[in-house]
Amino acid sequence: MTIKISIDCMGGDHGPSVTIPAVISFLKQHADAELVLVGLEDVLRAELKKHHAEAHPRLSIVHASEQVTMDDPLEVALRRKDSSMRVAIEQVKDGKTQACVSAGNTGALMAVARYVLKTMTGVDRPAICSIMPNQKGGPTYMLDLGANVDCEPHHLHQFAIMGSVMVSAMENIPRPTLGLLNVGTEDIKGNDVVKATSKLLQADHERGALNFYGNVEGNDIFKGTTDIVVCDGFVGNVTLKAVEGVARFFADTVKSEFTRNPLTMLGALIGRGALNNVKKRLSPSRYNGASLLGLRGLVFKSHGGADAYSFEWAIKRAYDAAKNDVLPHISTLISELMPRNAEAPEAPASK
Repeated sequence: MTIKISIDCMGGDHGPSVTIPAVISFLKQHADAELVLVGLEDVLRAELKKHHAEAHPRLSIVHASEQVTMDDPLEVALRRKDSSMRVAIEQVKDGKTQACVSAGNTGALMAVARYVLKTMTGVDRPAICSIMPNQKGGPTYMLDLGANVDCEPHHLHQFAIMGSVMVSAMENIPRPTLGLLNVGTEDIKGNDVVKATSKLLQADHERGALNFYGNVEGNDIFKGTTDIVVCDGFVGNVTLKAVEGVARFFADTVKSEFTRNPLTMLGALIGRGALNNVKKRLSPSRYNGASLLGLRGLVFKSHGGADAYSFEWAIKRAYDAAKNDVLPHISTLISELMPRNAEAPEAPASK
């Protein structure tokens, strides 16, 4: 089966200079994929020509005359009806592609995606879900990573359900373990929202709907204590940015120390293989590509400052989700698990 993905080529800090090389590299590795490039046609064709890919049989272009910048407010993004971001998402809505990838403004992407695709029945707010590396060699899925700064217990409950379905489909784990991020593992720890959420998840665990491990702390994310970690968007986004900063700080420190003098450079040469493996395991680029869960379509968010290698990983995440039929799995299980009596006012997505 051919997997078709639409790419917002104009989004992010670098636009086509990053998205086009990423697209070409991705297609070399995935013979069953077709990509729809959305953006200013002349600009995209010129960039494809630079890479001798203007006649690639599995690439097509859809012209979009506008673009959403990284600084655009939500109302401006929503008014730009012919932006590359919106047109790429509309490709998913119209069934022309199975997923969309954009490196654009996070708040704008969430707002436009919600407006165009709508949320699934039973879902109040979509959440941003991504993965972190852990000591067990696998991924720890974490949500929400910034879409919803202020949450009520039923929102976190919904995130837990969506995350569980996502991991089950993507990792082929029938009952993935679920942890609630807290300042301690004891039931008495945490604020009122976390305590109330814990009760909801425990009730689901007792009736066999979710595999709730209990409260987890920040270090459990990287221990791989649970398959999924749930938190509100404020905590999640701060955690994500801190982790990315530490990873880059570690890489820069190692590089500077091993190039300090000829002796340390010799040590680096001897341990080059191990150092490269460490770099690969900890590189934030390999974990780029967050899914917007809860929408009636697959949308993946790349870091705005991603390079081509990093953006290609975001495309891979979208490809894997489409190939594993994540959306039908989420839709089916949410209809079975999602409570029907939890209604709350909508909150705007964060930028």
